[in-house]
Amino acid sequence: MERISEHAAHQSAPGSNASTPGISQAGTFSRDSGTAGHTARMIDWRRKMSDHIAYALLVYTALQIFVTVGALKAHGGSLLPYFALVILVVAIIPACRRFESRWNRLTDEQAHAPSLAPYYKRDRLALWALAIGLPFALTALFKGLALVFR
Repeated sequence: MERISEHAAHQSAPGSNASTPGISQAGTFSRDSGTAGHTARMIDWRRKMSDHIAYALLVYTALQIFVTVGALKAHGGSLLPYFALVILVVAIIPACRRFESRWNRLTDEQAHAPSLAPYYKRDRLALWALAIGLPFALTALFKGLALVFR
């Protein structure tokens, strides 16, 4: 994510739209290079990433409950699924905070730079891979450990 900060540092100064034609001071992008009435609100990468983090946490929580309940039924009275739950909670919170803090460091002008789209897509993919994959991966790991140590 350091590349986002480096890239954002090379953006034009606030109030200067020389390198980004069609961007107004109000934060809108003109599709017709200045034609009034045909403006679309610019994307705020900070807000979009924050929204994805919130939804990913909801999906993660639902998957975690589903996967953990399945493991609890399969292993009876073992404490291993509870340990897996603690590990998963401890793992996801710092990861989500890291994603959000990277994007919240952007200035208002940087947050609307269309050139950050590839970085946003990369981080969004990594976030969803964690949110969906982590519950299954760790539960599989703990189930494997339970089989080995029986």
